[in-house]
Amino acid sequence: MTIPTIGHFIGGKPMASRFERTSDVFNPATGEITAKVALATSSELNAAVAAAHAAFPAWSQTSPLRRARVMFKFKELLETHSDELAALITAEHGKVFTDAKGEVTRGIEVVEFACGIPQMMKGEYSEQVAGGIDAWSIRQALGVCVGITPFNFPVMVPMWMFPMAIACGNTFVLKPSERDPSASLLLAKLLTEAGLPDGVFNVVQGDKEAVDGLLHHRDVRAVSFVGSTPIAEYIYATGCAQGKRVQALGGAKNHMVVMPDADIPQTVDALMGAAFGSAGERCMAISVVVAVGNVADQLVEALLPRIAALKISQGMDLAAEMGPVVTQVHKDKITGYIATGVKEGAKLAADGRGFVLPGHENGFFLGGSLFDHVTPDMTIYKEEIFGPVLCIVRVPDFTTALDLVNAHEYGNGTAIYTRDGNTAREYTHRVQVGMVGVNVPIPVPMAFHSFGGWKRSLFGDHHAHGPESVRFYTKQKAVTQRWPASTAAGAEFAMPTLK
Repeated sequence: MTIPTIGHFIGGKPMASRFERTSDVFNPATGEITAKVALATSSELNAAVAAAHAAFPAWSQTSPLRRARVMFKFKELLETHSDELAALITAEHGKVFTDAKGEVTRGIEVVEFACGIPQMMKGEYSEQVAGGIDAWSIRQALGVCVGITPFNFPVMVPMWMFPMAIACGNTFVLKPSERDPSASLLLAKLLTEAGLPDGVFNVVQGDKEAVDGLLHHRDVRAVSFVGSTPIAEYIYATGCAQGKRVQALGGAKNHMVVMPDADIPQTVDALMGAAFGSAGERCMAISVVVAVGNVADQLVEALLPRIAALKISQGMDLAAEMGPVVTQVHKDKITGYIATGVKEGAKLAADGRGFVLPGHENGFFLGGSLFDHVTPDMTIYKEEIFGPVLCIVRVPDFTTALDLVNAHEYGNGTAIYTRDGNTAREYTHRVQVGMVGVNVPIPVPMAFHSFGGWKRSLFGDHHAHGPESVRFYTKQKAVTQRWPASTAAGAEFAMPTLK
């Protein structure tokens, strides 16, 4: 069987790479190699940036209304092709089809928000700030913007970035994950069908070499990144040193605080989806339960049969609740964390390492794992596992729970389950985390709000999508204007002040 090759999209058309370097693309459910993806050469990367750079003058001068109409058409095409996009996600990432459909929907919501760009690009105007002088502000596009995106959301995360960047008048180069690259090319095709001019959106497949090339390219003005914290910190430091605007979203260790008054069945339902959905490969997955008072025993008793009953299957099985993880390398990393947790003294109440799906023995499957009696000094508590592993930490009271969450280096998302309004209010007010859910396990904001964590979960001043993205993808210009009378007042040599 001939293995297909996946190349780039540059200047409005697919570009077959010379394939000097490639990376394997797997079907996680079978373990089989399904494609070879190109790892861009410097000439291919330069061609993509050059195409975006050449397209910028005309696109930035296109009216926001016309840019919005392209987004409206793109949204229509995304809805028409949503099943196709979701199937590509499932085939290369492994998440179940229903979850992939949800990912596509959340991406479409950002496109829908971008359709309102004429309203969001409006500046401010002040008449008569001084005698005969008016002042106003405008927002203008930056130039070539870059998105470097992770494997876990190959459609949604790119669509946090490029719809807003393009709607603001920028051009864009996407460097998707080499693990699941196919969806990026379908997105490019649909944008072209929507009427986007050639060169405004480009896709460069690649690895660290491509990333470094983009970070150092003189024509790149802004970089958006989502991935692990060490890489986010590197992207931020390198890009800023090159004079670029950078937002780099990093890792997470999301805690759910469960109070003694919480509704246990509701909490367990939420935990099952938040911890084991997408096999835990979400930056907003709940990976730590902070059980307050005597609630931990109730949670463990309720969770164990639910974990044992998880419907784990290949992603196109519509009854499946959890699919495989993305690669064998990642599976080995997760099982390594589980072994470390046992070694460091945590109680492994449910062990998912032995799971095998009949007929898919070579797939990258794991069952759900549950650790109890985890302590803050343990590796499985401190580090992001990014797999179907849930840890329970027992604390005596609310204050200890809050202090524990605030002390962690990550501050991406958190949740609290309680029936007490004052407890919930105190938590949302005092917790040092960027996104908070009250009886909501995964508090990802809608597209008209902005997404982002605190502490070492975000490097840079701007959160993703929503109103923050307009500020990130534009620069502000202040204009002060006077039309003096024909009689000259003479030269002024003192510091100008408005009178």
